[in-house]
Amino acid sequence: MPTAHDEPVRYEKQGPVATVTMNRPDYRNAQNSAMTYALDRAFYRAAGDDEVKTVVLAGAGKHFSAGHDIGTPERDAHLPFERRAGLWWDHSDKEGGESRFARESEVYLGMCRRWRELPKPVIASVQGACVAGGLMLAWICDLIVASEDAFFADPVVRMGIPGVEYFAHPWVMPPRIAKEFLYTGDRMSARRAYEVGMVNRVVPREELAEYTRELALRIAGMPRLGLALTKRAVNQAEDLQGLHTGLDSVFGLHHLAHAHNAETASDALGGMDIGAMKKAGS
Repeated sequence: MPTAHDEPVRYEKQGPVATVTMNRPDYRNAQNSAMTYALDRAFYRAAGDDEVKTVVLAGAGKHFSAGHDIGTPERDAHLPFERRAGLWWDHSDKEGGESRFARESEVYLGMCRRWRELPKPVIASVQGACVAGGLMLAWICDLIVASEDAFFADPVVRMGIPGVEYFAHPWVMPPRIAKEFLYTGDRMSARRAYEVGMVNRVVPREELAEYTRELALRIAGMPRLGLALTKRAVNQAEDLQGLHTGLDSVFGLHHLAHAHNAETASDALGGMDIGAMKKAGS
């Protein structure tokens, strides 16, 4: 029988704080579908628990998340899962763009949008790698606390793709910084991320969990409805600045890139697997 240690996501509640932990440390918490849908269940659970006032999103092991799973032994992109983030049909028995667009509308853009609207404050606790799909998970959080060894990167332009599916780059950092971030694919240090306003706090690695929990407890002392309405107010301001429509427009460009790759290269990722991406970034 599987144990809690084997689950792709761990859920723990201590007082008013729920901690949701990605639990594939052997693969740098690469996000397969099992993990993504487990995250969805965990966020639903936290939202529905009246005792939970704040949520912490963390990653087990040395890294927060290395992004989407593009090649581990447990990659499950073509398996069916219960759909909850949208009304697109099941992708698993479709082909080509019909499959990719349906799947990514659900597990990437759809879920991230819904998680961003969770009516309780969510704090990302980030150490090590926060790369590509890992950025999406950190960016849907209200606050980001990073350890000094954390780094951020979106190298998918190497695949001919204009950034990850949840394209919040020009909203979480200034546009010229976002262009440099994407054009080069270089790592951004935690300190630089703090300087450009993407990260709220940078702390020593050994203090990360405790600092994040203390911040979560401090926020938990505020009125629940006040926090929910404040979160909605700020999110609405971002949407008025174009975030919602921007996500839609770039999602289309993202899939144009997939289609181009599928026609001109060996696959929709432009032939870039884990090894090729590591080599390109070294």
